[in-house]
Amino acid sequence: MAKARRTTHRSSAGKKLYAVRDKTGKFKDIQTYERAHRADLARKSKAELEAAAKKKKKKKARKKSVKKATKKKVVKKAAKKK
Repeated sequence: MAKARRTTHRSSAGKKLYAVRDKTGKFKDIQTYERAHRADLARKSKAELEAAAKKKKKKKARKKSVKKATKKKVVKKAAKKK
């Protein structure tokens, strides 16, 4: 599915507008630049989501290995004191 292309226009008040057209060329949606830009910034791309998921998975695995290592050390120290 292709991304909808936006064309820019100016309103009578001078605000910048984005217009999205459908396949026939008619206007499907018209938004102010401010609203559209804010929505674009709030939304993450597929690549960003995948990268974040990989990073989270890596961090979780690292955390598990650190927990295991610290648990072993604590057990050994407790055994030596007895």
